[in-house]
Amino acid sequence: MTTRPRGPRRLIPYLLLLLVKGVARLFWSFESKWVGEVPAGDRWKGIRLVVILNHTSLYEWVFAGLPPARFLAKLARHGVVPVAAKTLERRWVGKFFGLVAAHVVPLTRHRDETWQTLLAKVDDRKAMVIILPEGKMMRRNGFDGEGKPMSVRGGVADLLLAIPEGRLLFAYSGGLHHVQAPGDRWPGLFRTVRMDFEVVDLASYRDHLLAHAGRQGFRDAVIADMEERLIGKSPVRPGTAPIPLWPYGPSARARRALAARRGGGEGGGAGAEGAATPG
Repeated sequence: MTTRPRGPRRLIPYLLLLLVKGVARLFWSFESKWVGEVPAGDRWKGIRLVVILNHTSLYEWVFAGLPPARFLAKLARHGVVPVAAKTLERRWVGKFFGLVAAHVVPLTRHRDETWQTLLAKVDDRKAMVIILPEGKMMRRNGFDGEGKPMSVRGGVADLLLAIPEGRLLFAYSGGLHHVQAPGDRWPGLFRTVRMDFEVVDLASYRDHLLAHAGRQGFRDAVIADMEERLIGKSPVRPGTAPIPLWPYGPSARARRALAARRGGGEGGGAGAEGAATPG
């Protein structure tokens, strides 16, 4: 069982998140909807894992303008947010991201002790993990900062196995290059920010992929499914092209896993740096 911050240490993240929410609502407008099978009752209740897809900017903090205050309160009390170690080393950016949740875990891009530290935080049955499984930010040219194709990394599969039950929230970003692309000095204000949400039962989602891909193929099946969701469900601005199959993906490995899960051939299918995710 992990220890949780108490007193002011728990209050500071919540007040910061409320401030961020207010700033975001002041300078940007929002469009959002729920997709898929929408559950009855409080859709924000019981969430254990949040997967944000289409990672394009360090300004993704503006999405704090969308969820209700009770979700931000849970993030402040029980949130577990992995952030790239090199991002936390940046003077002001690191301090900001280091205060947005109860537990901010620095990660390297290797499956080392930092990843084990993250998995240990999940032992708390109240913990809510927020992860950007692509790991690196997409640049304006569609590639990552090293000029490589974007792809979902496999570390999120470990979290699906580590969290026994609860809800899985997919947050489909419409992209933020029109607000702030990597390398831009100043943000674009008074623009429209888009994000759609889908909530599923985590155990059912995990067990479905395990049943079709087996334990050995589970990681690839998760990658394939999330890449398909990203391509097919991320909202795009009116008048812009949808997220392309290339250079984004799905990767060849993910296409094979997806084809096997569908029982078909190897067709890719257009279904569907802030946070480091080991592959």
